[in-house]
Amino acid sequence: MNNPIRRLSVVVAFLFACLLVSTTTIQFALAKSLNARPDNRRTLLSTFGRERGQILVAGKPVAQSVPSKDEYQWQRTYTDGDLYGHITGYYSFLYGAGGGLEGSENDLLSGSSDKLFYRRITDMLVGKQPHGASLELTINPAAQKAADEGLGNQRGAAVAIDPQTGAILALVSHPAYDPTALASHDTTATEKAWKQLTGDKTQPMVDRAIAGNLYPPGSTFKLVTAAAALSGGKFTPQSVLPGPAVLDLPQTSVGLPNEGHRPCSSSGKVTMTEALRISCNPAFGWLGMQIGADALRAQAAKFGVGDALSIPMRVTPSSVPADLNPPQLAQSSIGQYDVRMTPLQVALISAAIGNGGVVMKPYLVKAAVVDSDLSVVDAPSPQELSQAITPEVAGELRDMMVGVVHSGTGTPAQIPGVSVAGKTGTAEHEVGANPHAWFTGFAPATNPKVAVAVVVEDGGNAGSEAAGGRVAGPIARDIMKAVLGS
Repeated sequence: MNNPIRRLSVVVAFLFACLLVSTTTIQFALAKSLNARPDNRRTLLSTFGRERGQILVAGKPVAQSVPSKDEYQWQRTYTDGDLYGHITGYYSFLYGAGGGLEGSENDLLSGSSDKLFYRRITDMLVGKQPHGASLELTINPAAQKAADEGLGNQRGAAVAIDPQTGAILALVSHPAYDPTALASHDTTATEKAWKQLTGDKTQPMVDRAIAGNLYPPGSTFKLVTAAAALSGGKFTPQSVLPGPAVLDLPQTSVGLPNEGHRPCSSSGKVTMTEALRISCNPAFGWLGMQIGADALRAQAAKFGVGDALSIPMRVTPSSVPADLNPPQLAQSSIGQYDVRMTPLQVALISAAIGNGGVVMKPYLVKAAVVDSDLSVVDAPSPQELSQAITPEVAGELRDMMVGVVHSGTGTPAQIPGVSVAGKTGTAEHEVGANPHAWFTGFAPATNPKVAVAVVVEDGGNAGSEAAGGRVAGPIARDIMKAVLGS
Protein backbone atom coordinates (compact mmCIF):
# COMPACT_ATOMS: atom_id res chain seq x y z
CA MET A 1 0.00 0.00 0.00
CA ASN A 2 1.52 3.30 -1.05
CA ASN A 3 1.74 6.28 1.28
CA PRO A 4 -1.20 8.36 -0.09
CA ILE A 5 -3.59 5.40 0.28
CA ARG A 6 -2.22 4.62 3.74
CA ARG A 7 -2.76 8.24 4.87
CA LEU A 8 -6.28 8.25 3.41
CA SER A 9 -7.06 4.99 5.25
CA VAL A 10 -5.91 6.52 8.53
CA VAL A 11 -8.11 9.57 7.95
CA VAL A 12 -11.15 7.42 7.09
CA ALA A 13 -10.56 5.21 10.14
CA PHE A 14 -10.26 8.30 12.33
CA LEU A 15 -13.53 9.72 10.94
CA PHE A 16 -15.32 6.41 11.57
CA ALA A 17 -13.97 6.38 15.12
CA CYS A 18 -15.23 9.94 15.68
CA LEU A 19 -18.63 8.96 14.30
CA LEU A 20 -18.76 5.94 16.61
CA VAL A 21 -17.78 8.02 19.65
CA SER A 22 -20.25 10.82 18.88
CA THR A 23 -23.10 8.39 18.20
CA THR A 24 -22.40 6.49 21.42
CA THR A 25 -22.21 9.75 23.37
CA ILE A 26 -25.52 11.01 21.98
CA GLN A 27 -27.41 7.73 22.29
CA PHE A 28 -26.14 6.75 25.71
CA ALA A 29 -24.24 9.39 27.70
CA LEU A 30 -26.38 12.37 26.64
CA ALA A 31 -29.66 10.58 25.99
CA LYS A 32 -31.27 11.45 29.30
CA SER A 33 -30.31 15.14 29.23
CA LEU A 34 -31.38 15.52 25.59
CA ASN A 35 -34.74 13.90 26.29
CA ALA A 36 -35.22 16.23 29.23
CA ARG A 37 -34.63 19.40 27.21
CA PRO A 38 -37.83 21.48 27.24
CA ASP A 39 -37.37 22.37 23.55
CA ASN A 40 -37.02 18.76 22.40
CA ARG A 41 -40.15 18.56 20.22
CA ARG A 42 -39.76 14.86 19.41
CA THR A 43 -39.74 14.00 23.09
CA LEU A 44 -42.72 16.26 23.66
CA LEU A 45 -44.68 14.58 20.87
CA SER A 46 -44.00 11.17 22.37
CA THR A 47 -44.91 12.29 25.90
CA PHE A 48 -48.09 13.94 24.66
CA GLY A 49 -49.09 10.47 23.52
CA ARG A 50 -49.27 9.17 27.07
CA GLU A 51 -51.30 10.26 30.07
CA ARG A 52 -49.36 12.65 32.29
CA GLY A 53 -49.72 12.29 36.07
CA GLN A 54 -52.08 14.49 38.05
CA ILE A 55 -51.12 17.11 40.61
CA LEU A 56 -53.47 16.74 43.58
CA VAL A 57 -54.46 19.04 46.43
CA ALA A 58 -56.52 17.39 49.16
CA GLY A 59 -57.19 14.54 46.73
CA LYS A 60 -58.54 16.78 43.96
CA PRO A 61 -56.62 17.43 40.72
CA VAL A 62 -55.41 20.96 40.11
CA ALA A 63 -53.52 19.74 37.02
CA GLN A 64 -54.47 16.74 34.90
CA SER A 65 -54.45 15.39 31.36
CA VAL A 66 -57.73 14.65 29.59
CA PRO A 67 -58.20 12.85 26.26
CA SER A 68 -57.90 15.05 23.18
CA LYS A 69 -59.25 14.32 19.70
CA ASP A 70 -56.32 15.97 17.93
CA GLU A 71 -52.85 14.62 17.14
CA TYR A 72 -51.60 15.35 20.66
CA GLN A 73 -53.99 12.77 22.20
CA TRP A 74 -53.94 14.43 25.64
CA GLN A 75 -54.77 17.96 26.76
CA ARG A 76 -53.28 19.35 29.98
CA THR A 77 -55.86 21.23 32.04
CA TYR A 78 -55.54 23.33 35.19
CA THR A 79 -58.25 23.80 37.81
CA ASP A 80 -58.06 27.16 39.61
CA GLY A 81 -55.03 28.01 37.47
CA ASP A 82 -54.59 31.47 38.97
CA LEU A 83 -54.60 30.00 42.48
CA TYR A 84 -52.12 27.19 41.88
CA GLY A 85 -50.20 28.34 38.79
CA HIS A 86 -46.89 28.99 40.53
CA ILE A 87 -47.11 25.59 42.22
CA THR A 88 -48.10 23.54 39.18
CA GLY A 89 -46.09 25.40 36.57
CA TYR A 90 -47.00 24.80 32.93
CA TYR A 91 -46.83 21.98 30.38
CA SER A 92 -46.71 23.32 26.85
CA PHE A 93 -45.96 21.80 23.44
CA LEU A 94 -44.12 24.98 22.42
CA TYR A 95 -42.32 25.75 25.67
CA GLY A 96 -42.03 22.37 27.36
CA ALA A 97 -42.48 21.65 31.04
CA GLY A 98 -41.46 24.63 33.14
CA GLY A 99 -42.01 26.52 36.34
CA GLY A 100 -43.41 24.79 39.41
CA LEU A 101 -43.79 21.03 39.65
CA GLU A 102 -44.37 20.49 35.94
CA GLY A 103 -40.73 21.42 35.47
CA SER A 104 -39.06 20.17 38.63
CA GLU A 105 -40.91 16.83 38.74
CA ASN A 106 -41.26 16.29 35.00
CA ASP A 107 -39.66 12.82 35.15
CA LEU A 108 -42.29 11.53 37.59
CA LEU A 109 -45.23 13.24 35.92
CA SER A 110 -44.22 12.04 32.43
CA GLY A 111 -43.46 8.51 33.61
CA SER A 112 -39.79 8.60 32.58
CA SER A 113 -38.32 8.62 36.10
CA ASP A 114 -35.98 5.81 37.13
CA LYS A 115 -38.28 5.33 40.12
CA LEU A 116 -40.90 4.06 37.67
CA PHE A 117 -38.59 1.68 35.79
CA TYR A 118 -40.08 -1.57 37.08
CA ARG A 119 -43.59 -0.16 36.64
CA ARG A 120 -42.79 0.55 32.98
CA ILE A 121 -41.49 -3.01 32.50
CA THR A 122 -44.65 -4.45 34.04
CA ASP A 123 -46.87 -2.25 31.88
CA MET A 124 -44.98 -3.32 28.77
CA LEU A 125 -45.32 -7.03 29.58
CA VAL A 126 -49.06 -6.82 30.18
CA GLY A 127 -49.64 -4.46 27.25
CA LYS A 128 -50.78 -1.58 29.45
CA GLN A 129 -50.47 1.99 28.23
CA PRO A 130 -47.64 3.72 30.17
CA HIS A 131 -48.48 6.82 32.19
CA GLY A 132 -46.94 9.18 34.69
CA ALA A 133 -47.12 9.25 38.47
CA SER A 134 -49.46 11.63 40.28
CA LEU A 135 -48.24 14.02 42.96
CA GLU A 136 -50.18 14.48 46.20
CA LEU A 137 -49.27 17.86 47.68
CA THR A 138 -49.03 19.10 51.26
CA ILE A 139 -51.04 22.24 50.44
CA ASN A 140 -54.00 23.11 52.67
CA PRO A 141 -56.63 24.44 50.21
CA ALA A 142 -58.24 26.72 52.82
CA ALA A 143 -54.88 28.29 53.69
CA GLN A 144 -53.99 28.67 50.01
CA LYS A 145 -57.29 30.45 49.34
CA ALA A 146 -56.89 32.70 52.39
CA ALA A 147 -53.41 33.75 51.24
CA ASP A 148 -54.61 34.42 47.70
CA GLU A 149 -57.63 36.46 48.82
CA GLY A 150 -55.57 38.33 51.41
CA LEU A 151 -53.02 39.51 48.87
CA GLY A 152 -55.78 40.37 46.41
CA ASN A 153 -54.57 42.86 43.80
CA GLN A 154 -51.37 43.61 45.71
CA ARG A 155 -47.94 42.33 44.67
CA GLY A 156 -46.15 40.08 47.11
CA ALA A 157 -46.11 36.56 48.48
CA ALA A 158 -47.33 34.42 51.35
CA VAL A 159 -46.02 31.13 52.74
CA ALA A 160 -47.39 28.82 55.42
CA ILE A 161 -45.61 25.73 56.72
CA ASP A 162 -46.05 23.12 59.42
CA PRO A 163 -43.24 23.88 61.91
CA GLN A 164 -43.06 20.28 63.12
CA THR A 165 -42.67 18.61 59.73
CA GLY A 166 -41.70 21.29 57.19
CA ALA A 167 -44.77 20.53 55.06
CA ILE A 168 -45.74 23.58 52.99
CA LEU A 169 -49.39 24.46 53.63
CA ALA A 170 -49.68 27.52 51.39
CA LEU A 171 -47.47 29.01 48.69
CA VAL A 172 -48.85 32.07 46.92
CA SER A 173 -47.22 34.70 44.73
CA HIS A 174 -48.89 37.78 43.25
CA PRO A 175 -49.40 38.75 40.53
CA ALA A 176 -50.51 35.25 39.58
CA TYR A 177 -50.86 33.63 36.18
CA ASP A 178 -53.00 30.85 34.73
CA PRO A 179 -50.95 28.16 32.91
CA THR A 180 -54.02 27.04 30.96
CA ALA A 181 -53.25 29.36 28.03
CA LEU A 182 -49.73 27.91 27.71
CA ALA A 183 -51.12 24.36 27.55
CA SER A 184 -53.32 25.13 24.55
CA HIS A 185 -52.86 23.02 21.40
CA ASP A 186 -53.38 26.18 19.36
CA THR A 187 -49.73 27.16 18.86
CA THR A 188 -50.60 30.69 17.73
CA ALA A 189 -52.63 31.34 20.88
CA THR A 190 -49.93 29.75 23.03
CA GLU A 191 -47.21 31.95 21.54
CA LYS A 192 -49.35 35.06 22.09
CA ALA A 193 -49.99 34.13 25.73
CA TRP A 194 -46.27 33.48 26.29
CA LYS A 195 -45.29 36.88 24.91
CA GLN A 196 -47.88 38.61 27.09
CA LEU A 197 -46.71 36.84 30.25
CA THR A 198 -42.97 37.20 29.67
CA GLY A 199 -43.35 40.81 28.51
CA ASP A 200 -45.40 41.88 31.53
CA LYS A 201 -43.34 44.27 33.68
CA THR A 202 -44.94 42.90 36.86
CA GLN A 203 -43.37 39.48 36.09
CA PRO A 204 -46.39 37.27 36.90
CA MET A 205 -44.46 34.07 36.13
CA VAL A 206 -41.88 34.76 38.86
CA ASP A 207 -42.62 32.89 42.07
CA ARG A 208 -41.89 35.60 44.61
CA ALA A 209 -42.35 33.16 47.51
CA ILE A 210 -39.17 31.25 46.66
CA ALA A 211 -37.33 33.15 43.91
CA GLY A 212 -37.11 36.43 42.03
CA ASN A 213 -35.05 39.39 43.21
CA LEU A 214 -35.64 38.59 46.92
CA TYR A 215 -36.61 41.13 49.54
CA PRO A 216 -34.96 43.02 52.38
CA PRO A 217 -36.68 41.41 55.39
CA GLY A 218 -36.78 44.58 57.46
CA SER A 219 -37.55 44.17 61.14
CA THR A 220 -38.49 40.49 60.80
CA PHE A 221 -34.70 39.95 60.75
CA LYS A 222 -34.54 41.24 64.31
CA LEU A 223 -35.53 37.68 65.27
CA VAL A 224 -32.14 36.51 63.96
CA THR A 225 -30.30 39.33 65.75
CA ALA A 226 -32.10 38.55 69.00
CA ALA A 227 -31.39 34.83 68.59
CA ALA A 228 -27.67 35.52 68.13
CA ALA A 229 -27.60 37.79 71.19
CA LEU A 230 -29.47 35.35 73.43
CA SER A 231 -27.39 32.40 72.22
CA GLY A 232 -24.13 34.23 72.97
CA GLY A 233 -24.85 34.20 76.68
CA LYS A 234 -24.19 37.91 77.29
CA PHE A 235 -27.77 39.07 76.86
CA THR A 236 -31.17 38.05 78.19
CA PRO A 237 -34.69 39.18 77.31
CA GLN A 238 -34.40 41.60 80.24
CA SER A 239 -31.09 43.13 79.14
CA VAL A 240 -31.32 46.92 78.87
CA LEU A 241 -30.43 48.37 75.47
CA PRO A 242 -30.10 51.97 74.29
CA GLY A 243 -33.20 53.26 72.52
CA PRO A 244 -32.61 56.86 71.45
CA ALA A 245 -34.46 58.61 68.65
CA VAL A 246 -31.33 58.24 66.51
CA LEU A 247 -28.43 55.88 67.19
CA ASP A 248 -25.01 57.42 66.56
CA LEU A 249 -22.98 55.15 64.31
CA PRO A 250 -19.17 55.03 64.07
CA GLN A 251 -17.34 55.96 60.86
CA THR A 252 -20.25 58.03 59.56
CA SER A 253 -22.23 61.17 60.32
CA VAL A 254 -25.48 59.38 59.38
CA GLY A 255 -27.25 57.80 62.34
CA LEU A 256 -29.76 54.96 62.59
CA PRO A 257 -33.18 56.51 63.34
CA ASN A 258 -36.17 54.99 65.02
CA GLU A 259 -39.55 55.26 63.29
CA GLY A 260 -40.70 58.88 63.34
CA HIS A 261 -37.37 59.87 64.88
CA ARG A 262 -38.89 59.22 68.31
CA PRO A 263 -37.01 57.62 71.20
CA CYS A 264 -38.10 54.09 72.07
CA SER A 265 -39.00 55.16 75.62
CA SER A 266 -39.05 58.26 77.77
CA SER A 267 -35.76 57.19 79.34
CA GLY A 268 -34.13 56.37 76.02
CA LYS A 269 -33.53 52.81 77.18
CA VAL A 270 -35.49 49.58 76.64
CA THR A 271 -35.23 45.90 77.48
CA MET A 272 -34.72 43.51 74.59
CA THR A 273 -38.27 42.23 75.08
CA GLU A 274 -39.69 45.75 74.84
CA ALA A 275 -37.43 46.58 71.90
CA LEU A 276 -38.86 43.64 69.93
CA ARG A 277 -42.43 44.44 70.99
CA ILE A 278 -42.30 47.98 69.62
CA SER A 279 -39.63 47.18 66.97
CA CYS A 280 -37.01 49.65 68.18
CA ASN A 281 -34.42 50.13 65.42
CA PRO A 282 -31.64 51.83 67.45
CA ALA A 283 -31.73 49.08 70.08
CA PHE A 284 -31.24 46.29 67.54
CA GLY A 285 -28.69 48.26 65.53
CA TRP A 286 -26.65 48.67 68.72
CA LEU A 287 -27.20 45.01 69.64
CA GLY A 288 -25.91 43.86 66.25
CA MET A 289 -22.72 45.83 66.66
CA GLN A 290 -22.18 44.28 70.08
CA ILE A 291 -22.51 40.68 68.94
CA GLY A 292 -20.47 41.22 65.76
CA ALA A 293 -20.86 40.41 62.08
CA ASP A 294 -19.50 36.87 62.35
CA ALA A 295 -21.97 35.89 65.05
CA LEU A 296 -24.86 37.44 63.12
CA ARG A 297 -23.98 35.62 59.90
CA ALA A 298 -23.39 32.35 61.76
CA GLN A 299 -26.80 32.59 63.41
CA ALA A 300 -28.49 33.35 60.10
CA ALA A 301 -26.76 30.34 58.55
CA LYS A 302 -28.11 28.09 61.31
CA PHE A 303 -31.62 29.16 60.32
CA GLY A 304 -30.85 28.12 56.74
CA VAL A 305 -29.82 31.45 55.23
CA GLY A 306 -27.49 30.66 52.33
CA ASP A 307 -28.73 27.08 51.85
CA ALA A 308 -29.70 25.95 48.35
CA LEU A 309 -33.04 24.31 49.09
CA SER A 310 -35.33 22.32 46.81
CA ILE A 311 -39.02 21.86 47.65
CA PRO A 312 -38.64 20.28 44.92
CA MET A 313 -38.62 23.59 42.96
CA ARG A 314 -35.32 25.34 43.45
CA VAL A 315 -35.36 28.01 46.16
CA THR A 316 -33.08 31.00 45.63
CA PRO A 317 -30.70 31.15 48.63
CA SER A 318 -31.20 34.05 51.01
CA SER A 319 -28.13 36.04 52.03
CA VAL A 320 -26.44 38.21 54.64
CA PRO A 321 -23.53 40.24 53.20
CA ALA A 322 -19.93 39.61 54.19
CA ASP A 323 -17.29 42.14 55.23
CA LEU A 324 -19.65 44.48 57.07
CA ASN A 325 -18.27 47.66 58.62
CA PRO A 326 -20.01 48.87 61.84
CA PRO A 327 -22.64 51.09 60.15
CA GLN A 328 -23.46 48.34 57.64
CA LEU A 329 -23.66 45.82 60.48
CA ALA A 330 -26.12 48.03 62.36
CA GLN A 331 -28.28 48.35 59.23
CA SER A 332 -28.07 44.61 58.56
CA SER A 333 -29.12 43.84 62.13
CA ILE A 334 -32.53 45.39 61.41
CA GLY A 335 -32.87 43.61 58.05
CA GLN A 336 -31.71 46.47 55.84
CA TYR A 337 -28.52 47.23 53.87
CA ASP A 338 -27.96 44.17 51.59
CA VAL A 339 -29.74 41.48 53.58
CA ARG A 340 -32.04 39.63 51.16
CA MET A 341 -34.52 36.84 51.86
CA THR A 342 -37.33 34.82 50.36
CA PRO A 343 -40.66 34.70 52.21
CA LEU A 344 -40.08 30.94 52.59
CA GLN A 345 -36.83 31.60 54.48
CA VAL A 346 -38.54 34.10 56.79
CA ALA A 347 -41.26 31.52 57.47
CA LEU A 348 -38.58 28.95 58.29
CA ILE A 349 -37.11 31.27 60.93
CA SER A 350 -40.46 31.60 62.68
CA ALA A 351 -41.12 27.89 62.30
CA ALA A 352 -37.80 27.02 63.92
CA ILE A 353 -38.52 29.26 66.90
CA GLY A 354 -41.93 27.62 67.30
CA ASN A 355 -40.39 24.16 66.93
CA GLY A 356 -37.97 24.48 69.83
CA GLY A 357 -35.14 25.78 67.65
CA VAL A 358 -35.22 22.95 65.09
CA VAL A 359 -35.32 23.87 61.39
CA MET A 360 -37.24 21.30 59.34
CA LYS A 361 -36.63 20.87 55.62
CA PRO A 362 -39.56 22.38 53.70
CA TYR A 363 -41.31 20.14 51.19
CA LEU A 364 -44.32 20.42 48.90
CA VAL A 365 -44.92 16.86 47.64
CA LYS A 366 -46.46 14.50 50.18
CA ALA A 367 -46.29 11.44 47.93
CA ALA A 368 -45.94 10.30 44.33
CA VAL A 369 -48.48 7.60 43.49
CA VAL A 370 -49.38 5.47 40.46
CA ASP A 371 -52.44 3.52 39.32
CA SER A 372 -55.87 3.40 40.86
CA ASP A 373 -54.53 1.42 43.84
CA LEU A 374 -52.49 4.51 44.80
CA SER A 375 -49.20 2.61 45.02
CA VAL A 376 -46.65 4.97 46.55
CA VAL A 377 -43.53 5.49 44.45
CA ASP A 378 -41.92 8.15 46.61
CA ALA A 379 -42.93 9.69 49.93
CA PRO A 380 -40.48 12.01 51.73
CA SER A 381 -40.20 11.78 55.49
CA PRO A 382 -39.85 14.92 57.65
CA GLN A 383 -36.17 15.82 57.75
CA GLU A 384 -34.32 17.98 60.25
CA LEU A 385 -31.95 20.53 58.69
CA SER A 386 -30.38 22.05 61.77
CA GLN A 387 -30.70 23.05 65.42
CA ALA A 388 -30.66 26.81 64.95
CA ILE A 389 -31.04 27.71 68.64
CA THR A 390 -31.51 25.85 71.90
CA PRO A 391 -35.01 25.07 73.17
CA GLU A 392 -34.40 27.58 75.97
CA VAL A 393 -33.58 30.42 73.56
CA ALA A 394 -36.51 29.40 71.38
CA GLY A 395 -38.81 29.68 74.39
CA GLU A 396 -37.49 33.14 75.22
CA LEU A 397 -37.99 34.33 71.65
CA ARG A 398 -41.47 32.82 71.53
CA ASP A 399 -42.52 34.73 74.63
CA MET A 400 -41.09 37.93 73.20
CA MET A 401 -42.99 37.37 69.94
CA VAL A 402 -46.22 36.75 71.84
CA GLY A 403 -45.81 40.24 73.29
CA VAL A 404 -45.49 41.69 69.78
CA VAL A 405 -48.95 40.37 68.84
CA HIS A 406 -50.55 40.86 72.24
CA SER A 407 -49.74 44.54 72.66
CA GLY A 408 -47.05 45.60 70.19
CA THR A 409 -46.75 46.26 66.47
CA GLY A 410 -48.44 42.99 65.54
CA THR A 411 -51.87 43.35 67.16
CA PRO A 412 -53.72 43.07 63.78
CA ALA A 413 -52.61 39.41 63.68
CA GLN A 414 -54.48 38.49 66.85
CA ILE A 415 -56.82 35.46 66.72
CA PRO A 416 -59.53 35.32 69.42
CA GLY A 417 -58.91 32.41 71.76
CA VAL A 418 -55.49 31.60 70.24
CA SER A 419 -52.09 32.80 71.42
CA VAL A 420 -50.15 34.07 68.40
CA ALA A 421 -46.41 34.79 68.25
CA GLY A 422 -45.22 37.18 65.57
CA LYS A 423 -42.96 39.91 64.28
CA THR A 424 -43.66 42.77 61.91
CA GLY A 425 -41.37 44.41 59.39
CA THR A 426 -41.38 47.55 57.28
CA ALA A 427 -38.51 47.28 54.81
CA GLU A 428 -37.08 50.19 52.83
CA HIS A 429 -35.69 49.12 49.47
CA GLU A 430 -35.49 51.94 46.91
CA VAL A 431 -35.17 55.70 47.16
CA GLY A 432 -38.61 57.22 46.71
CA ALA A 433 -40.43 53.86 46.83
CA ASN A 434 -42.89 52.89 49.52
CA PRO A 435 -41.56 50.24 51.96
CA HIS A 436 -42.44 46.56 51.79
CA ALA A 437 -44.77 45.37 54.56
CA TRP A 438 -43.93 42.12 56.39
CA PHE A 439 -45.41 39.84 59.00
CA THR A 440 -44.12 36.50 60.21
CA GLY A 441 -45.19 34.33 63.11
CA PHE A 442 -46.78 31.09 64.26
CA ALA A 443 -49.84 29.79 66.10
CA PRO A 444 -50.69 28.51 68.60
CA ALA A 445 -47.67 29.97 70.35
CA THR A 446 -47.18 26.69 72.23
CA ASN A 447 -47.03 23.57 70.05
CA PRO A 448 -47.72 25.52 66.84
CA LYS A 449 -49.51 23.99 63.85
CA VAL A 450 -48.64 26.70 61.36
CA ALA A 451 -45.91 29.27 60.73
CA VAL A 452 -46.34 32.04 58.18
CA ALA A 453 -44.53 34.80 56.35
CA VAL A 454 -46.27 37.47 54.30
CA VAL A 455 -44.73 40.30 52.30
CA VAL A 456 -46.68 43.00 50.47
CA GLU A 457 -44.55 44.95 48.00
CA ASP A 458 -44.40 48.74 48.23
CA GLY A 459 -46.94 48.78 51.04
CA GLY A 460 -49.69 47.46 48.79
CA ASN A 461 -52.88 49.46 48.77
CA ALA A 462 -51.75 51.36 51.88
CA GLY A 463 -48.88 52.96 49.96
CA SER A 464 -46.76 55.34 52.02
CA GLU A 465 -48.96 54.71 55.08
CA ALA A 466 -48.01 51.04 55.11
CA ALA A 467 -46.78 49.23 58.20
CA GLY A 468 -46.06 45.54 58.51
CA GLY A 469 -48.61 44.85 61.19
CA ARG A 470 -51.40 46.82 59.58
CA VAL A 471 -50.90 45.56 55.99
CA ALA A 472 -49.42 42.05 56.24
CA GLY A 473 -50.69 41.14 59.72
CA PRO A 474 -54.35 40.54 58.77
CA ILE A 475 -53.31 38.37 55.81
CA ALA A 476 -51.12 36.23 58.06
CA ARG A 477 -53.93 36.04 60.63
CA ASP A 478 -56.41 34.73 58.07
CA ILE A 479 -53.96 32.10 56.81
CA MET A 480 -53.32 30.85 60.35
CA LYS A 481 -57.05 30.81 61.08
CA ALA A 482 -57.65 28.75 57.95
CA VAL A 483 -55.11 26.13 59.06
CA LEU A 484 -56.39 26.05 62.63
CA GLY A 485 -60.02 26.02 61.55
CA SER A 486 -60.76 29.00 63.80
